[in-house]
Amino acid sequence: MEIMETIVFVGSLFIVIYLFIMQPNQIKGGSMEPTFVEGQYIFTSKVTYKMRKPIRGDVIVFHSPKNKDIEFIKRIIGLPGETVLIESNEIYINGVRIDENYISAKTSLIPGSQISEGVPLTIPEDSLFVMGDNRPRSSDSREFGTIQISSVVGQVFFRYFPADKMGQTKHPKYPGKISTLRGIEKNLSREFQSFFPSLQA
Repeated sequence: MEIMETIVFVGSLFIVIYLFIMQPNQIKGGSMEPTFVEGQYIFTSKVTYKMRKPIRGDVIVFHSPKNKDIEFIKRIIGLPGETVLIESNEIYINGVRIDENYISAKTSLIPGSQISEGVPLTIPEDSLFVMGDNRPRSSDSREFGTIQISSVVGQVFFRYFPADKMGQTKHPKYPGKISTLRGIEKNLSREFQSFFPSLQA
């Protein structure tokens, strides 16, 4: 009886944590390289933006504007009310070029983009402008436009697999050191790993 009560308690606690506090995900795709690569496992905080406003540089998980059943992982580039301008493969926020030491290649535009070369785009007050760190391989706000803050699931704050990348995720404004714990993958069975939903990167 006590074992059953313990199982029910642990199960209920997990459900509460999963629904309201944080959720685990596995990354699928290469749009966030080199920061995150396919196959890595992360935790996403669902309460971050209940306690503070979004910050430029945050890596977030959000529902795809085209399909609510798909979740994307991207980085916040522009905040509500700001203007974004892409010119000569550089990004300007309110007329000031931003330094992006996390990207794998310069920012380019393709025909049909929601933002045009050298033309500023004003972000609505309830929205964010997001992009992947691997700009040549990322479907992001250049393609589908700004996203609503209400579509954000949460902020990515911890990477727990593989072991050599384990630790708090780096933020370009607050670039804390990532800690490591080698060998943890030996304790993670394939069944346990496959439990977590995947993100489209």
